[in-house]
Amino acid sequence: MRSTNSAAAGAAAAMLLVGTSAAVSATIADYPVLLGQALRYALAAGILLLVLRSLRLPRVRLTPRDAMLLLALSATGLVGFNVFLVEATRHASPAMIGSIVGAVPIVLAITGPILQRRRPSMRLIGSAAIVAVGVLIAAGFGGASPYGVLLSFGALLSEVAFSLLAVPLLPKLGALRVAAYPAVLAVVPLVLVGIVVDGTDSLRLPTPSEALAFGYLGAIVTALAFLLWYDALHRLGPDRAGLFAGLVPVGALATTALLGIGEIGASHIIGTPLVTIGVVIGMRRRHALVPIASGTDDRAAPPASDEH
Repeated sequence: MRSTNSAAAGAAAAMLLVGTSAAVSATIADYPVLLGQALRYALAAGILLLVLRSLRLPRVRLTPRDAMLLLALSATGLVGFNVFLVEATRHASPAMIGSIVGAVPIVLAITGPILQRRRPSMRLIGSAAIVAVGVLIAAGFGGASPYGVLLSFGALLSEVAFSLLAVPLLPKLGALRVAAYPAVLAVVPLVLVGIVVDGTDSLRLPTPSEALAFGYLGAIVTALAFLLWYDALHRLGPDRAGLFAGLVPVGALATTALLGIGEIGASHIIGTPLVTIGVVIGMRRRHALVPIASGTDDRAAPPASDEH
């Protein structure tokens, strides 16, 4: 129980930290977005690799399957997500994008167990729906072209892939490696795409204030939050951990209010408690993990090991 509580606290902290990135990113709006993300991931990768080396963990040999999963995770959950998000902002309002990406808890509640050969929990699906409705209300509806909606769904699928592709890697590699390796792999593609989008003239050193913002995004929002998230994902499973994705707009709201660059409206007052209620219902008690395929032993499957 204590392990579950600590994992839940880690997942909540991770998503609240990710939520703060919206306000911080507003301070670096003049810096090329994709190149800025490359800087962010480069810093995070450096920090995580240093931690990995200092811990002197046993070497792990990557199989071709491990390498393909890591490449796919980096290409979708990191590079793809940022590309879809940047392009979506040109064809859809932030509210519409947030509303679509806010469906992450529902998608993880359904697909996560299926990929682990478990029956999805109706209670968790219902909890995820409450969380998603809370996000929808808090974010607002907004407008978008059909192309903008399509790009937003691309961001949604990329965000889902960020978690689901990590699930089979975590038992062998552990949260630290799964957080570090895709960040390393994302740097060069983001630089190349950034140059294509913004041109070579966009290559410049950040100003001191921009460097400070990138430092926070790389060290806290990426290195620390990714590590906390993957640890929680391994301990809780994607369906329960996914509930905490609804806390991202809560973190964004709290940060913008704290910095005085945003206002709290009626939609936030209604949506935020709904997110909290959904998470609480979903985490209220451990649900039985029922295998999809029937076998000689129909008991609930054991929880994931805490060993890394």
